[in-house]
Amino acid sequence: MSALTIGFQERLAEVEAYLEFLSTMEAQAQHGPPRLHGAEHPISTQQQRILYSSVYLQLYNLVEATMSRCIEAVAEAAMESGRWKPSDLSDSLRREWVRVTARTHENLTPEHRLESALRLCDHLVASLPIAAFDINKGGGGNWDDTAIEAISQRLGFQLIVSQPVYSAIKQPFRDELGPMALVKQLRNRLAHGSISFAQCAEDVTVGRLVELKEKTVDYLMEVVGCFTDYVESFEYLLPERRPA
Repeated sequence: MSALTIGFQERLAEVEAYLEFLSTMEAQAQHGPPRLHGAEHPISTQQQRILYSSVYLQLYNLVEATMSRCIEAVAEAAMESGRWKPSDLSDSLRREWVRVTARTHENLTPEHRLESALRLCDHLVASLPIAAFDINKGGGGNWDDTAIEAISQRLGFQLIVSQPVYSAIKQPFRDELGPMALVKQLRNRLAHGSISFAQCAEDVTVGRLVELKEKTVDYLMEVVGCFTDYVESFEYLLPERRPA
């Protein structure tokens, strides 16, 4: 099992443990207001909704953590033990390295822009290996299936997802949004205060939350597999530079 898969499973276990708790609470509610052992008062409907809403935050955390690790794995592979130079990288990944090294997308003064250009020039003239660099992931709070497809194209590989999983992630789940687009929207609305936690989970059941989790997880598992194959197959290098 790859390090990416292990990390993904660890984060997923947290979400599933929480959903198991919610499922138990909902089952208790069939026989009256649920109550925690030893608690004086039962869990109110408002409190139940607040607990349900937290699933959207946890799912989004799983999505963003997964993509951060996938992207970091690509950068780490490129600078592995000083093994590769910029000339070894695929065209797409070399663009990312230049973007970071020359700071091409930052608002710099002419003097700082010159310093960045000289740093890039010195690196190439000396034929130095790839040093530590971070691939720009974009702004936080924007990860969904569309953003994942976009970063995959930026890094130079086609994201191949099985048809059933692809259809499930694109099919509207609620409010005309697919599962991951819904998770992103509700997470952002909660984070920015445009909706309360109680409002967010109105008319929501644990069964629907589990279904949302499963569609999201099925997609992420295939994404993790694609990134793992990309790294292990040295697809971040030019074809002629890849180890046999």
